[in-house]
Amino acid sequence: MGALVTRAIGRPALALALLRVAWRFRRRRWYTRPPFLPLPDRDYVRWRMSTAYGSPDAVPPVADVVRYARWVARARSL
Repeated sequence: MGALVTRAIGRPALALALLRVAWRFRRRRWYTRPPFLPLPDRDYVRWRMSTAYGSPDAVPPVADVVRYARWVARARSL
């Protein structure tokens, strides 16, 4: 996550795109369960990593996360 923050510093468009992606991945009704943070559902993330990278424990490269965030931002603007 530190690498994403480093990339986003000084790039407001990228920072906004990454925040939007983080918000999209939040657990439904996150505000009803401790720790009351908009964190992603662990099972969903494991499924996404399994389908994208072949392993539920995969950690996507920073470049892939940035590319996805920019893609989402472009898709929103169409």
